[in-house]
Order: sequence, then structure tokens, then C-alpha cells
Amino acid sequence: MNSTQDTAPSNAPVVWITGASQGIGEAVAIALAREGMTVAASARNEERLAALARQSDALPGRIVPYPLDVTDQTAVHETVNKIIANHGAVDQAILNAGTYIASPAAEFTSNVVRQQMELNLMGVCHCLEPLIAAMKKQGKGVIAINASLAGYRGLPKAAGYGASKAALINMAESLNSELWREGIDIKVINPGFVKTPLTSKNRFPMPFLMEVDKAAEVIVKGMKGRQFEIRFPRIFAAIMALLRHLPYSLYFWLVRKTG
Repeated sequence: MNSTQDTAPSNAPVVWITGASQGIGEAVAIALAREGMTVAASARNEERLAALARQSDALPGRIVPYPLDVTDQTAVHETVNKIIANHGAVDQAILNAGTYIASPAAEFTSNVVRQQMELNLMGVCHCLEPLIAAMKKQGKGVIAINASLAGYRGLPKAAGYGASKAALINMAESLNSELWREGIDIKVINPGFVKTPLTSKNRFPMPFLMEVDKAAEVIVKGMKGRQFEIRFPRIFAAIMALLRHLPYSLYFWLVRKTG
């Protein structure tokens, strides 16, 4: 059985994925193990991580669970050190842990925004700190930050979520502009609606809803490419990109008509 004690040396690339116990993270972990990689999988739910690891028993690669709450900065540093000690240099990281909490303007509270900022934004920052330091030493690495198409522009009922994802996009752009000199490739992943346990809670229409395995396929392919942004579904992403460039007067008119 795969476990954090499974430290047999391997020449396989090492990938660290946060938020790996379900949804996009789980699907990407399986896809990468299918390609023969060693996947260090982190999430808070230890039982789900153990079940995920068992799914890799018959695959060319392996999934090794590293239970973690990314909002705990000390624990994040310790986990990155364990992964490196057990498996060698981290070649790629997909910082996927995050959540969505609706925040209608009429019920706006700072606590709802804070919860999402702590996990979606600061959780990523906690991971970036040791990863960047380690990858600078090894002179290479790929880090993908999972943001969202919702970070393109402010959307109804998403003041907290959208703000956290917009911050991630901006931060990824900033880091990319500098870290290429260190051999570190920073990417941003901007999904639309993907069929996961998180989106299953939504009680509103989700245009161009995408199957999670297809989303994982796009991410895995994008991690191999040279592009900065990995975004999907294609048509919905193009629509959101167009909205991103509309003048405020037209943008707000459209949102109010459809919202």
C-alpha cells in the first residue's frame, strides 16, 4: 500500500498536488500516476487520500498521501521538506486547494471573505514559499496555481470567491515575470464550471459544465506546454475573456440583464 513511508528511490518525476482528495485534484493525481509519475497528494481528509493512493496500485506511477491543511504555514513547510526527503526534488506542483462560499451583497460579511482568502489565497502563498525556495536551488520546476475564470471580472454572489481568484491570477502573473530567470515556470489554471462535489452544491445554471476527467486531461496537457494560462472549457473561457475587456458600462448592463 502506498503511504508516506513508501520512500523507495525512483527516477519518476515528482508532482505535488494540494486539494487532491476530490474533484479536479483527485482526477489530475490519477491522470499523472497513469503517466508514471510519483504524485505527492495533499488534502485534509486522510481517509480520502488513502483511498486515492490505493487507486494507483495498478498504475505505472504511484500516489503517496501527505495529509495537510494548507492554511497551516508551519505544516506546509514541513510537508514540502518531507516530500523532498522521501522522493527527491519536486519537479511540478499544482496548487489546487480551494473552496467557494456564496456571498450575496445583501448578506455580505467579512468572515465569509476571510475564509476564502485564508484557503484560496493564503493557502497558495504558504505553498509557494517553500516551493520557490526549493526550485531556485535546483534551478528548475513548474508551479501551476489553480485560480478561476471567475477571477476575470466581478460576478454576482461571488465577491469573496472572485476576489481571491483575481488575486491569484495577478500574483501568478507577477511571479512569472520574475521567476523565469530562475528556471521556474509559473502557470495559472482558470477553470470554468467542472462537475465536482463543490459545484454539485450550486443551485444555479452552470453553462458549459465540464466532466472532471476532461478537465484533468486539459491540465495535464497544459503542464507540458509553454503557455502561461491553462483555461477551460474553451467556449466559456472565450466568452469570459471577452467580458474581461468590455467597458464597465456595457459589462454591468449585461450582468444586470442576466443576473
